[in-house]
Amino acid sequence: MMTTLTALCTFAAVGILLLILAYISWRGVGSLSFRFLIDSPRPVGEGGGIGNAILGSLVLLALASALGLPIGIGVGVYLSEIGSGRLAAGVRFITDTLTGIPSIVTGVFVYAIVVLPMKHFSALSGGIALALVMIPIVARTTEEMLNLVPHSLREGALALGAPQWRVTLGVVLPAAASGIATGAMLAIARVSGETAPLLFTAFGSRFFSYYLDQPIASLTVLIYNYAISPYDEWHAQAWAATLVLVTLILGINIVVRILTRRRF
Repeated sequence: MMTTLTALCTFAAVGILLLILAYISWRGVGSLSFRFLIDSPRPVGEGGGIGNAILGSLVLLALASALGLPIGIGVGVYLSEIGSGRLAAGVRFITDTLTGIPSIVTGVFVYAIVVLPMKHFSALSGGIALALVMIPIVARTTEEMLNLVPHSLREGALALGAPQWRVTLGVVLPAAASGIATGAMLAIARVSGETAPLLFTAFGSRFFSYYLDQPIASLTVLIYNYAISPYDEWHAQAWAATLVLVTLILGINIVVRILTRRRF
């Protein structure tokens, strides 16, 4: 009976996900075209596209990953392999607390410490905001994945005379690489759908931007602006942009799964 109930729950969860994906595809596929993917936004009635938003989202995700992933993985390694006592417990409590903080609070915080001193919005501040959302997720996931590595691997390496840092870098981290990569992708997928932090930091732009110290477009902010507009054309483009965003996240996860798949 329990097996049947768990199977029904699984089918329900997967069914809801497929329903959402099918509805987004149905509403968004009609506005998709190559021109739409490479063009920049234009006034209502003149078409336009989301090329600048795709580029901006990729830039923001790259910045967030470059800032957040090393710090998050480092914190996870500390909690699992090095930290102990009250200090580690305090760090663990702080990361758990940060995980539950609304992303809009993170956006306001970065607005206060980065945007206001710079006196303008920028891609850099947007990347910092997204990185702050990623760090606690990556840290806790990394710690859990490292805790799953058998202690016999550590003991065997230590018995051969390897120092602690060599055991961590050469034995423990490679053994948990697949799980750590999966956690990193979950964090990237989480921040790729964030809108609130970017409204206070990157802000948005209707042009292609290649400068980190200037406002930059993003798919989430574009979807938000188009969805609340009174124009049916922009509503259709918002659905198409949503489909592109979901496809981008799905593609990233598939690639990482393939690259980190264990080979026996």
